[in-house]
Amino acid sequence: MERSESTSELQSRLSSLSFSSFPGIPSEQCDSRPTDRLQNTDLSQSFTQSKTNMDETKEDSEHHSEGNEEAPSEPAPGEGAEENNSAASCEKKAQMPPLMPPATWTSVALKELKEKLRPEKDSVVTVYRGDIMTVNVPTVPEAKKVCWEFATDGYDIGFGIYFDWTPVTNRSITVHISESSDDEDEEEDLAAPATNGDVEKGSKIQTTKSNLAEVLPVYRQDSHLLVHGGSHDFPGDGTYLLKFDNSYSLWRNKTLYYRVYYSD
Repeated sequence: MERSESTSELQSRLSSLSFSSFPGIPSEQCDSRPTDRLQNTDLSQSFTQSKTNMDETKEDSEHHSEGNEEAPSEPAPGEGAEENNSAASCEKKAQMPPLMPPATWTSVALKELKEKLRPEKDSVVTVYRGDIMTVNVPTVPEAKKVCWEFATDGYDIGFGIYFDWTPVTNRSITVHISESSDDEDEEEDLAAPATNGDVEKGSKIQTTKSNLAEVLPVYRQDSHLLVHGGSHDFPGDGTYLLKFDNSYSLWRNKTLYYRVYYSD
């Protein structure tokens, strides 16, 4: 009974208490808070604000991306140099003047030419089977044209002329021997001499080079029957490449008598 009365009295005291009865928590502080203080936690407004920020960020990103697309891409290292070199090569080739055809002739004085050249050591050579002999003849300021004559013993030989536009650094006439990697399946015909128009299959000249021009294509010449000669006016500063081609022959070496000289 006493416990019940004590409980009732405690409840009565608690119900009469207010926030102002506790020190440190004045009622004015709680009453002065604005009624809309909890509006900051409104989910709809938070979502709207977040979406606005995301849209602004997306627009900035797209604008930045467009700026990058408009900016020219830098070429990879070496690409620009290769394009410039290619353009310069094409321009150089376009500036080359066209080459006039050479003046050519033949003579029956085969014996006389051989007798004249036989004492000269450098004028009688052996062009071995499968080989190509190139005589490099640079242009010289003292002359205006290059001239040539040649003959062979027993069998024909291929002959052609090309012109290298590379500036001359050495005025000496030089000879270069190269071996052909291509062999014909059939041996040359021994009975009948070769005729003009039979293009030399073993020739290794690459006329696609920007500084190399064709003066006379390589043909098999019946130089064992007639002396073949000719001349060509200098088109400019450069080097003539006289090709004596025996690359088509599988078995036979060719004895060649030749001379090259300048003329006004």
